Amino acid sequence: MALHFSEEELAERRAKACGAMVEDGLDGLLMFRQESMFYLTGYDTFGYVFFQCLYMGADGRLMLLTRAPDLRQAQHTSMIDDIRIWVDRPDAGPADELREILDAFGCRGQRLGVEWEAYGLTARNGQKVAESMDGFCALVDASDLVSALRVVKSPAEIAYVRRAAELADDAYDEAVAHTRAGASEGDILAAMQGAVFRGGGDYPGNEFIIGSGRDALLCRYYTGRRNLDEQDQLTLEWAGAYRHYHAAMMRTFITGAPSERQKMFHGAASDALAAVEATVVPGHTFGEAFDAHAEALDRAGLRAHRLNACGYSLGTTFSPTWMDWAMMYEGNPRVFQPGMVIFCHMIIMDSETALAMTLGETVLVTETGNERLSRSPLDMVVR
Repeated sequence: MALHFSEEELAERRAKACGAMVEDGLDGLLMFRQESMFYLTGYDTFGYVFFQCLYMGADGRLMLLTRAPDLRQAQHTSMIDDIRIWVDRPDAGPADELREILDAFGCRGQRLGVEWEAYGLTARNGQKVAESMDGFCALVDASDLVSALRVVKSPAEIAYVRRAAELADDAYDEAVAHTRAGASEGDILAAMQGAVFRGGGDYPGNEFIIGSGRDALLCRYYTGRRNLDEQDQLTLEWAGAYRHYHAAMMRTFITGAPSERQKMFHGAASDALAAVEATVVPGHTFGEAFDAHAEALDRAGLRAHRLNACGYSLGTTFSPTWMDWAMMYEGNPRVFQPGMVIFCHMIIMDSETALAMTLGETVLVTETGNERLSRSPLDMVVR
């Protein structure tokens, strides 16, 4: 088996999940999130784009229902022994097959949690699960049960996060080295992603984000490339990924001479980042961290140019996103705890002047505060 954690650690995680089920009055959990499967068993695949469910009873019993291409994948990457295969055919009904398996397990009439909020469960398949289980058992939304456990990292997980952060720094170095007037966005991306791969890292949960010129104001990936002008701006958001654990960074570089407004933006972003990181400590909430971000940027007169969130938890996530639960937005009552890994991003987008400035890095919440995981400077990069 290609397990990246000891079987003892995986067993401890499953025991905690079973304890959470008992506290919530659940007899079992139907998992559709690949993150949950990886976290509890080591199972590593992108086969969740098809119907796939991992059942875990409150007594710890495991069963994976998946397709044939993932049989050996599960055998190789996980400790799951009971693997069932549903067969592709015009009248395939994996949700009905799941009910039959659960019936044999004695789940009729039980109260089962479901990860309804999962990229691995389409609306159509979710409806089929609900229809198949109607009258058979009670289904309860338990989408956050495992996520609430995953948000606090173990020492073994933190070691992987630290390696991811080193790879993110290596990608930063490549971005600085390759950014210049006339440079191709494609060459910059290739150098950054290459640094991660050369260091033994993984594809991240979503594409690296790149945009220059007016598109530096975008914070999503889209297809298409351009070369940088003599006077330009380049926004990059990327993550080092190692064993699927992420450490993200964000910067806006300048080619040519930065304008006074861009300098002001960078100063405001720096102040906001410092204010947020001073709040990302045990006992404070995700909402309070957002408030620190909002107050700093509003004080600089940038209320109209900031976003409504300023970061989120990071961990082991699969496509389509490296964003994990929970997020820093107004009023979020989730409390920071030691062992949480938080990406703090300050994003300023001024559509009137077509100017952007971003600044972001990942920190580890400690017993007494937090620790920067990046060695890269926060100074404005001018090339």
